[in-house]
Amino acid sequence: MNDEYLHLFVNETTVYNQLVLGSLLPKKLWIHIPHLLQGWLRNYIAATLVYFMSGFLWCYYVYHFRRNVLLPKDAIPSRKSMVLQIYVAMKAMPWYCALPTVSEYMVENGWTRCFSRISDVGWFSYALNLCFYLVLVEFEIYWMHRKPLYKYLHATHHIYNKQNTLSPFAGLAFHPIDGILQAVPHVVALFLVPTHFTTHLGLLFIEAIWTANIHDCVDGKIWPVMGAGYHTIHHTTYRHNYGHYTIWMDWMFGTLRDPTEEETKKM
Repeated sequence: MNDEYLHLFVNETTVYNQLVLGSLLPKKLWIHIPHLLQGWLRNYIAATLVYFMSGFLWCYYVYHFRRNVLLPKDAIPSRKSMVLQIYVAMKAMPWYCALPTVSEYMVENGWTRCFSRISDVGWFSYALNLCFYLVLVEFEIYWMHRKPLYKYLHATHHIYNKQNTLSPFAGLAFHPIDGILQAVPHVVALFLVPTHFTTHLGLLFIEAIWTANIHDCVDGKIWPVMGAGYHTIHHTTYRHNYGHYTIWMDWMFGTLRDPTEEETKKM
């Protein structure tokens, strides 16, 4: 890539910096700091806002607006549990945001296979490569979950292993290194698959909303999505349902356990 094309990525991240930082902070507080640090600060603020907005809205809907409808009363986590999850997530958030900041730096310097405009490759190629990207992320996250040593790092997240301890706020309650590893597949994909830069950034932030959703214990029952019903089993057994967005990897490698079967066993 030539310098002129790479400058398109820099322009794009500059717009995002101005949009987030300029809307929330006085200009004199951020305008003179280096571009890389502006990107980290923007990622940190945006990720924190997404975490709290998705968490509070989803908690309100599940635990108050639809109270005793979507979940029995004894499955609702205590306020103490949710505060602890928020504490763990916020302690790790600055470290989480380092990874997308580094990935942006690599994209801006032409080290990845990212492209700036969909018109550069066409819609068919864009859609096909997006599918490859998502399959690769799914595959990597599945096998990372199954690695024996990773289990001990992931233990911080798995102290929330029952319905009455899981909540949308548990979605980002990881050990900092664990949280970074959860997002590493997205960065690895940039080196292997031609990827639209804006789509990559969007998918990273969708992660925060997705993780909130699959930790609320409400099973949406939309096959083949790895909904909260499947993911709750992952927390209670840690031997099943290692997938991320879908159940396909678990089905292929024999680790799938269906929440419907669990309900049948309880009857």
